[in-house]
Amino acid sequence: MITAKARAVDGPDQPFRSAEINRRDLDTTDVLIEIKFAGICHSDIHTAHGEWGPVNYPLVPGHEIAGIVTDVGSGVSKYKVGDRVGVGCMVDSCGECENCLKGEEQYCLKGNIPTYAGVDKYGEPTQGGYSTHIVVTEDFVVRIPDNIELDAAAPLLCAGITTYSPLHHWGAGPGKKVAVVGMGGLGHMAVKIAHAMGAEVTVLSQSLSKKADGLQFGADHYYATSQPETFEKLAGEFDLIINTVSASIDINAYFSLLTLDGTLVNVGAPPEPLAVNVFSLIGHRRSFAGSMIGGIRETQDMLDFCAKHDIAPSIEVISADRIDEAYKRVLASDVKYRFVIDTSTI
Repeated sequence: MITAKARAVDGPDQPFRSAEINRRDLDTTDVLIEIKFAGICHSDIHTAHGEWGPVNYPLVPGHEIAGIVTDVGSGVSKYKVGDRVGVGCMVDSCGECENCLKGEEQYCLKGNIPTYAGVDKYGEPTQGGYSTHIVVTEDFVVRIPDNIELDAAAPLLCAGITTYSPLHHWGAGPGKKVAVVGMGGLGHMAVKIAHAMGAEVTVLSQSLSKKADGLQFGADHYYATSQPETFEKLAGEFDLIINTVSASIDINAYFSLLTLDGTLVNVGAPPEPLAVNVFSLIGHRRSFAGSMIGGIRETQDMLDFCAKHDIAPSIEVISADRIDEAYKRVLASDVKYRFVIDTSTI
């Protein structure tokens, strides 16, 4: 076993502590990665706090991982020692089902293996990127382009692909009007990516406090949803709405902003159910959809797209001692726009 230093949490109301965890010895197709940076995702907070169901503590979160290959198994062909690589929200899947064969491993019919809070094919609990090292099969590792710094690359492995995938799938581009609900870690990436795809981009945020940032990131318009006239003015306006908010909202009010055949896609995952009035949908043949991260091939496409268009998240790099503080600030929407842990401080 390979021993890695980590930061773990022992319960939903417990602070993070220093820990040591075991990483498996390299199998034939495994890659050992020295983690340099790990992003903090709202999903980490939901899971650490037990909001998405029972958790097998102690837990090491983190599925936005950027680092350097330090060793490879004897059968590895895609990577070599010294390569700049990333790992996202999953570390394996069955590889045999219809969805996996299509390159949609996130929708594996047998269930993909999440980077943390899961159980791997060896029967061991998976632990995430708030650590110094991780071992992953090469098929679930992606290459980070040279012109993306590793600290900025980390959030792309979740926030980047989570927004890129629905924008790509639903055809955001020239001639399309796209609205982004929320201007947090996911939302600011959705704005940057949709703008680079050529869409007309509107931000819908609770207030105008981040308007200057939104316009700088590429938004064409910015509205406060706390103002009732916003929903009147923008009725029937958008082809596609990406909802990045991880809290309950009046989803029916946002359906009214869709044009004929428009689609609202949820990528934020609030713990409470959303109440849908079907009359908000059937009147204009509107669709309500969901999207979860992206497959490995699409994740690599996203990284290459971001490299080509010089897209990177706006980040605040912190030490491992500040994880608890960062969680509180995320919940208070006090981050612009993604915390990234410098794992050398673990």
